[in-house]
Amino acid sequence: MSERWRPDSRLAVGLALVLLGVLFFAPSPVCAAAPRLLASVHKWRPSPPHKWRPSPPERQSSAARARYSSSRLLRYLSAKSAVVLDANTGEVLFARNPDMPRQPASTIKVLTGLIALETLDARAKVTVSRRAARMPRSKVYLEPGKWYWAGDLVDAVLLASANDASVALAEWIAGSEQAFARKMTAKARHLGARNTVCRTASGLTARGQYSTARDLAVMFGQAMRHPEFARRVSRAKKRAGFGRTLVNHNKALWRIRGAVGGKTGYTRAARQTYVGKFERNGRALIVAIMGSEAMWDDVERLVRYGFARLRRQVPAPPAARLAGARPASSATIKDRVARLRAQLHQEAGLAPVHILSAVKKTAPRLSL
Repeated sequence: MSERWRPDSRLAVGLALVLLGVLFFAPSPVCAAAPRLLASVHKWRPSPPHKWRPSPPERQSSAARARYSSSRLLRYLSAKSAVVLDANTGEVLFARNPDMPRQPASTIKVLTGLIALETLDARAKVTVSRRAARMPRSKVYLEPGKWYWAGDLVDAVLLASANDASVALAEWIAGSEQAFARKMTAKARHLGARNTVCRTASGLTARGQYSTARDLAVMFGQAMRHPEFARRVSRAKKRAGFGRTLVNHNKALWRIRGAVGGKTGYTRAARQTYVGKFERNGRALIVAIMGSEAMWDDVERLVRYGFARLRRQVPAPPAARLAGARPASSATIKDRVARLRAQLHQEAGLAPVHILSAVKKTAPRLSL
């Protein structure tokens, strides 16, 4: 039977003929509704058969559940590179191409802000050059030749991701943006990021500039140990001394539970990039993504997955176990109890009932 004359098609043709008969012999209200009915019949198509997928078993090992959720996460994640780290231990909880070098965009401003905080006092005066004021967006539109407080410029870098403020700080600290970029690369090495090379203070696309998701996570985790850095990136907005309200680009602060700080980035070459820290119930994560097309969806999925992994982890063993002490076997305990009973019987001449009570009193002092 051809595709054209399968049973569903013949049913539709039959319905169409019935409606045509109604069109000629029914009263006028039905005639008015007939064209709409014909159109609906024409558009009707049988629904495709449901594709059955087996649900995951309810009783699985933690490793099997982790593999299942990881495969689902990889299916829906748009980021080309991503990593989730345990902020306390540095353990990798999830990774997709974590060491793939890519343009970091404005996430590299983490280094710019950290170096500025470590080098300049918040009340230091920084004069803006004409080159810095001409930087493309995003920017806070600094005026060339005018001075600004260093603390306000750092906030503009970390919250509003201002390119003009980044270059102004770089030129004031190192004399030129190129010299400051070399300082940024050296700082990245010092923090443990081995695959990061900086060419600009702002993260704008530049030849030879690259980083990785793992490096971004490591650098941000180390930067969050700086109290002033952590305090500044945790604010949703800040009123600067030069009259502008700086709104944090990190929307995770009010969209994702547990967000404590982060840095966003975007260029055409890098696409969307992000690095941030999240805390829930005494646990902490560092999430970094690069090359994303749906940044906030990716971050939310990674945060949910990371905390689910941490909840499934087995608690750390006692200190004695960590030190290498072996637990006493049941045979060893029985031997010790037998020796104690014999010793008490020989020295004190106790009856068996009294020996049993003495053993119970002494047992808590045994090194079991």
